[in-house]
Amino acid sequence: MPFDNVCKTLAEQYPVNFVRWLLGAEAGISDTVQVLKTELSLEPIRADAVTFLRLSSRILHLEFQTTPESEPPLPFRMLDYWVRLYRQHRCAITQIVLFLKPIESEAVQVEQFEAENTLHRYRVIRLWEQDPTPLLADPALLPLAVLARTDSPQTLLEQVANQVNQIEETGQQRNVSAYTQLLAGLRFEKDLIRQVFRGTLMRESVIYQEIYQEGRQEGRQEGRQQGEQSLILRLLARRFGPVPPELQAQIQALSLSQLEALGEALLDFATLADLTNWLQTQQTV
Repeated sequence: MPFDNVCKTLAEQYPVNFVRWLLGAEAGISDTVQVLKTELSLEPIRADAVTFLRLSSRILHLEFQTTPESEPPLPFRMLDYWVRLYRQHRCAITQIVLFLKPIESEAVQVEQFEAENTLHRYRVIRLWEQDPTPLLADPALLPLAVLARTDSPQTLLEQVANQVNQIEETGQQRNVSAYTQLLAGLRFEKDLIRQVFRGTLMRESVIYQEIYQEGRQEGRQEGRQQGEQSLILRLLARRFGPVPPELQAQIQALSLSQLEALGEALLDFATLADLTNWLQTQQTV
């Protein structure tokens, strides 16, 4: 799962937490928060890392980015989104771009689109400049805390891990732990992440664990290799829908070690095209 999509998932699972953090006093205490679909009218546009949250009298548009480069350029896209949102909903719109990792580019400082008589402004949050305190105080925001401002990154990572361990609800703890470890990969080496989280793997999320247990049960009955094949096909189907027969055949032709490698790699796949590319690399090995 790409890093910006992890943030999108968080925002859609915990919309109220994001609204409280980003809007504060602007959000009414009694406001209910609704996650809106990401397709907009006219020529439909859909961006994986975009989240629209509807309050009673305002829409919060979140754009998560690991890099400012895009086509069309990000400032123009923010204007385009605003126009489309306003056309549909005719209410106040707050737009926030959240950059996840430090980038030496003036583009991460840009907070507006300007062309002749048109000027459109939006907010930009660079997470590496943010105080981690409010993020550490909210379990839903802990994954973002590992990217916040600090003079001692490892100490911050350990703080976050300790806070994750304090989450009482098991399902939430596993999911937050998984998201935190994924986002920590933007800042820390994998070995350090595993050490701090005491070897807890990303695949401990509730959905992964559920399917993994089913795969293990099948593995006892069908043999380890067939069990791995079944597990991977189930995970892919859960994320992307039915897997085309030609891709299924390629997966079934993989060795056990390749299947285990695919089980790790698919966590970063955004589309079935990523699976196709990965399978092609295996043919050249």
